[in-house]
This record gives sequence, C-alpha cells and structure tokens, in this order.
Amino acid sequence: MVPHLPETLRRINDLIQEQDLARSELLNIHDIARAAALEESVVGCLLDGGAPPEDTVNDRVRARLKILSDTYLARTGRRMSDLAGEVAERLKISDYWARQLCGGKKMPNVEVLRGLVEFFDVDGEEAFFTAPADEAVNRVLLPILRALDTTETDPVLALMEKYGVKALDLRHSPLTPQQLDQLLAGVLHSVLPPREGTK
Repeated sequence: MVPHLPETLRRINDLIQEQDLARSELLNIHDIARAAALEESVVGCLLDGGAPPEDTVNDRVRARLKILSDTYLARTGRRMSDLAGEVAERLKISDYWARQLCGGKKMPNVEVLRGLVEFFDVDGEEAFFTAPADEAVNRVLLPILRALDTTETDPVLALMEKYGVKALDLRHSPLTPQQLDQLLAGVLHSVLPPREGTK
C-alpha cells in the first residue's frame, strides 16, 4: 500500500536523522517542484506539513502545463512559438491551440492530454496533471524513500537492524564459527518460508 504524504515525510525525516543526512539536499524544494510541476511555495508548504491548496482539476492541469512549458523553454533556450509549433505538429492541433495550452490558458481534452503526457515525457500518465499537489509531491518523494530505506526491500537487513547487528562486520566478528553459523541459520530460518514437511 502506498503511504500518503505525511507518512512518507515522517519516514524520510526519520531516515535522514538516523543516517545523519542533509535534509535540504535530499528534499530540495526547487528539484521537487520541477519534478512535480508545482510552484516552489506550494512544495515548501507541503514539506513543512501544510495543507495542499484548494483547486480544481482544471486549475491543476492548466498550471502544470504552464510550469512544464516554462521549464522546457528555460532548459532549451527556445521561444514559446517554437514549443507551440512542436506541440501542434506532434498532436495534430493548431499552433494557436497549442500556444493556449502551453500557456496554461486552456484545458486540453483527454486525447490531447495523453499526447502532452508523451510530449513532456512525464511519469504517472494523466495523473501527473490531475493529482492534487500532495499526491504529486508524494509521487516524487517515494523513490527518495525507497533509496534511503534499504530495509524496506531487504528482509535480512531488516532483521539484522532489528537485532542490532546491521553494522557488524561478520568477517572480523568476535563470534566463534559455530555462533556465527547459528546466527546466520536463525536469520535465514526467520526470512525463508518453511520447507514442506518441516516447521
């Protein structure tokens, strides 16, 4: 089950503290805002535990199209007329309509929105444009959480963490070979499913 933003943030903050990392580097407002196509002020508010802004789906789509377009223009050094021409050609719509969409002034229909998902190469398909701000930020943060939380995907590491042996260098352990063997057997026994006919 995918956690909601408050839970994702709580877990990331705990891991940042545990691993003595720089929060401002991992949770860079500018980078998150760009990845979610949101205003930096909205992302900052959400990262500080604030509520998402009240808006409609149409507001979200238009605003994110404008942010994506502005980001594209800043990255490429091109003009809006160039972007509108490319979008118009790719989506088989008029230059005028493409300019209105990229400027965040008009709402695309479902078919054009799908084309814009492909054009801007965004994750999450149409949900990239339609999700509330907190969900959009959460989608950007989940890969950060997965990268920080190695125990989430490694049950052996989770067990070793639980019993305080995660940082133990087993090659230079004070344990005897028999004790080490017993420890590893216990870890494997707790992680692996039982074989048929055994308990």
